[in-house]
Amino acid sequence: MVRALPSRRGTVRLCLQTLSLALLVAKTVWCQQVPEDWQQRVREKVEQHQFDAAFALVNQRLSFNPADLEARGWRGRLLAWEGHWAAAESEYRQILEQAPNDTEILSGQADVLLWQGKLKEALDVIDQARKVDSRDAEILLRRARILQSLGRTPEARSQYREILELHPENQDAKRALAGLTAESKHEIRIGGDGSTLNYIGPAGDEEMYLTSRWTPRFTTAFNTGFYQRFSQRAEQLASSASFRFTRNDALAAGGAFANHQGIIPEYEAFFEYGHGLRFSSHWVRGLEASYQQHWFWYQGAHVLTLNCTQLYYLQHDWTWALSVTGARSGFTGTGIEWVPSGYARLGFPIYRNLSGDVTFGSGTEDFAQIDQIGHFSARTYAGGLKYRIAQGQDIRGYVAVQDRSAGQTQHTFGLSYGFRF
Repeated sequence: MVRALPSRRGTVRLCLQTLSLALLVAKTVWCQQVPEDWQQRVREKVEQHQFDAAFALVNQRLSFNPADLEARGWRGRLLAWEGHWAAAESEYRQILEQAPNDTEILSGQADVLLWQGKLKEALDVIDQARKVDSRDAEILLRRARILQSLGRTPEARSQYREILELHPENQDAKRALAGLTAESKHEIRIGGDGSTLNYIGPAGDEEMYLTSRWTPRFTTAFNTGFYQRFSQRAEQLASSASFRFTRNDALAAGGAFANHQGIIPEYEAFFEYGHGLRFSSHWVRGLEASYQQHWFWYQGAHVLTLNCTQLYYLQHDWTWALSVTGARSGFTGTGIEWVPSGYARLGFPIYRNLSGDVTFGSGTEDFAQIDQIGHFSARTYAGGLKYRIAQGQDIRGYVAVQDRSAGQTQHTFGLSYGFRF
């Protein structure tokens, strides 16, 4: 018996069926690979800060398996790390509809809500994670930080203590608890500094500050200072107030008047706007940026300074500050002149309660003397130390060397003591 050959249409159908079967097998084999394989590649890209490549790997995984919750969780994390908080929040919400007790996703959702200033929602989410795992240190740390952001300091302190009862060696909780002093609404700081200059006699000043944080949003500050220079003695009184009108935005304003004796400003006034940002990166945890305008009225001169400062919070309690100032000086009988200056400061922990900082500044650094304004350049090198004596008490010291044009030099050293109550 002769078997009939398949028709051309049948051959094409057979080829398509074979191809579909091969693709199905390939997809099944790929999706059944050990999840850690692709996740490990994603982690490597993240560690190398190649976020676009990590996104590509996650999207590739989702193209084969759109319901993969692990891949969707990674997409939420990457969106959050890239600053797309609203998109990350939406992604996390969709995942939680299918896995409402996933503590890792709940923690991620709490983070993006916190960064967006949705503090009460963040607390609700992290409380849900806490119900699932009440001993997880990361969950409890997040909860304590949210409570602290809400101004619920006693509850935050209690949460940090609970963490240390469960995990006695947790350094994050130790540092945070040390920073939360009991009833620390007020701080008094007393200090002074002295200077030696190679072209005039020694100079010095003594100052006392009182800073009061009345509410999580409203703070006031008062200070008085006594200054000695050119065999003259001057006194000054100053005050300021700041108001945080959102979680990340604040305004401050203040002024001062003095018995100037020709060596310090007769009057001062300023206003400042500050904005804060949080980051979830391997290098920068947050940023505080501020803009300030400051007016100084001297005997025979008027100075306006425009200042922009950025303070970066780095990993392991390091900080990096950059500041640029433009000073507009006007003298009686002369024209207007703009002079730039700036500084960079690096802060770092040293050992336990001891921390330090180093500073480099360039430009017109000091407006205390009329004959200094806009008339010489200077470079300043400084270093400081801070030691926390006990809870709510610290002592700070610094030294600075300033090299000026025309061979002038200044060496300054200062010391202050502060306590909170």
